[in-house]
Amino acid sequence: MEALKQSSDVLFILLGAVMVLAMHAGFAFLELGTVRKKNQVNALMKILVDFAVSTVAYFFVGYGVAYGIHFFTGAEALASKSGYDLTKFFFLLTFAAAIPAIVSGGIAERARFNPQLIATFMLVGFVYPFFEGIAWNGAFGVNAWLKSMFGEEFHDFAGSVVVHAVGGWIGLVAVLLLGARAGRYHKDGRIAAAHPPSNIPFLALGAWVLTVGWFGFNVMSAQTIEKISGLVAVNSLMAMAGGIIAALIAGRNDPGFVHNGPLAGLVAVCAGSDVMHPIGALATGAIAGALFTWMFTLTQNRWRIDDVLGVWPLHGLCGAWGGIAAGIFGSKALGGIGGVALGSQVVGTLLGIAVALVGGGIVYGTLKATVGLRLDPEEEFNGADLSIHKIGSTPERESGW
Repeated sequence: MEALKQSSDVLFILLGAVMVLAMHAGFAFLELGTVRKKNQVNALMKILVDFAVSTVAYFFVGYGVAYGIHFFTGAEALASKSGYDLTKFFFLLTFAAAIPAIVSGGIAERARFNPQLIATFMLVGFVYPFFEGIAWNGAFGVNAWLKSMFGEEFHDFAGSVVVHAVGGWIGLVAVLLLGARAGRYHKDGRIAAAHPPSNIPFLALGAWVLTVGWFGFNVMSAQTIEKISGLVAVNSLMAMAGGIIAALIAGRNDPGFVHNGPLAGLVAVCAGSDVMHPIGALATGAIAGALFTWMFTLTQNRWRIDDVLGVWPLHGLCGAWGGIAAGIFGSKALGGIGGVALGSQVVGTLLGIAVALVGGGIVYGTLKATVGLRLDPEEEFNGADLSIHKIGSTPERESGW
């Protein structure tokens, strides 16, 4: 029976890893559908190559930073280890690789390719695992301190803060250091070009792939089959619905907002999906859907922050809201299971944001000062597809390419 249980756990977490791996296709198509046609190939290339670099970085460095576990033994020794340990690495890798995938959407259409790969290695190898170890492995005694202060540890079941807020705030740093796309704003700050999504069907496909994969992201975060919770699945569903409805209303039927609505809701519910009541999850998702819509409009039109896919509002702000919402709707007073404290959630969330800002600033600031982050004006005008990859998304229609 013990052997059967171990095998079941391996299969369980392997299925979760595969579902989250599939989400990276969602990241790719969401970006492809949003950027202009001359940057579509680049969007696909970035997500795929970033995943490969993330795998190497997390295998050799990041997993050890977060959990103190290394795989620097012979293959025979690895084969004799529990298959669960190796599969758990695969599962957590797919989370880590989401960091550069998130950042990719914000810096689209003007970022150089190779410097971003260097940034990916540093983020997945050092910055993300540093906070992952604090939140999920008790590193530096932060959770013990929070429990002594507020009565409970920081709770982030599936990564609202650990993955999404960290990725979104790193993305904000990268976007600010890169600057807006050429021709996006006039010198006086007025909008010069709107750059609407280039392909709504591809954008919708990306959103759907992410949404479906998210149930592996959330439910399989239990990591063993005996801990699987139907509550996590239903709460994810309710938050998704809340995000869609709120984005529909706040976004006035705009398909870009509507298809990001479920993602906003799912980002926010990750942290507390195992402790909230479904009505609390619905409210969490609805607030996130509205928050994304309003803040995306504000950052683009008022603050002139050219975050192409809105990764800071979607992941950074909705992820931070999710960390705090776990402390609100996870409390017994509002129908939750309990075991969470609002004080711990606020402090843990702020710590994640601080790590992202400092780590992102060091990585992207150093790259900007040394090798440079941005395409030159001619390359940006021609598009990343032609300038970097020497081919467009439909080469047979593009004479001269």
